[in-house]
Amino acid sequence: MNLKSFLRFTVYHSEKTLQRLRFPSQPADLPILLGISFPKSGTHLLDQILLGFSNVAPYARRLHSFYAEYEGESGRKRSPQQALDWLDSLRPRDIASAHLFARAEAVERVCSPRFLPYFIFRDPRDVVVSHVFYVTDMEPHHVHHAYYKSLPDFEARLKVSILGRPDAGIEFPNIAERFAPYLGWLDQPEVLTMHFEDLIQDRVRALNRLLDHFLTRVPLQTPRSLILESLESSINPAKSPTFRAGRTGEWKKYFTETHKKIFKDVGGDLLIRLGYEKDNNW
Repeated sequence: MNLKSFLRFTVYHSEKTLQRLRFPSQPADLPILLGISFPKSGTHLLDQILLGFSNVAPYARRLHSFYAEYEGESGRKRSPQQALDWLDSLRPRDIASAHLFARAEAVERVCSPRFLPYFIFRDPRDVVVSHVFYVTDMEPHHVHHAYYKSLPDFEARLKVSILGRPDAGIEFPNIAERFAPYLGWLDQPEVLTMHFEDLIQDRVRALNRLLDHFLTRVPLQTPRSLILESLESSINPAKSPTFRAGRTGEWKKYFTETHKKIFKDVGGDLLIRLGYEKDNNW
């Protein structure tokens, strides 16, 4: 462990100890709060909300860690065992965040009493638009950054974000195939599934659902209104390095008829599965 990691480890566990002292009546073995997200779907927003529970319960005041199935700079896919090792490294009262595939072994761990899991996703059409901005303008070290910059315009980049790069030599499939490994989370009753759009358009209802899920495992004496206020006040888009607009339905500004056609070809069924459309007549 290098010095930076050691200092972070020390600060983190010192803060957890102080949190335990703040809430002595709460059990020490509270479940791990795990925010699972599909990339570009409100990861930081969910993280901030879950961290709001640290104001009313002895949870960590910062994320324990973040896990992604792919390394951003190299595009290398991590092994299933790495995901399991990461899950096993978490401890009670941690709050953690992950782009985590719903493989059978991961589902078994996450849906156990050790975890209190949430899964957030977003309209995949807005995801691909957000992906273009992120790779092109916000993350110069991203494995696809140079390629996206080499393309002539936004329309060309958006087409790649929809169709993927099957001949790139690194794994980057189309949007439906990218989402497929996450679909299993939708079928787990232990996991609260959330549309990103609900947190933007109907935040009160969404936060109440999120809180109800929490209270099934962590009973609190704090008045409900104060807990909700804590969750709401924890949201700070300025602290999200990738939060660009926080609006929904922005894809309509960027999709041409060509983009609509290719998206329907590869991802029309996904939109229906996620509840964003009833058919392909959009």
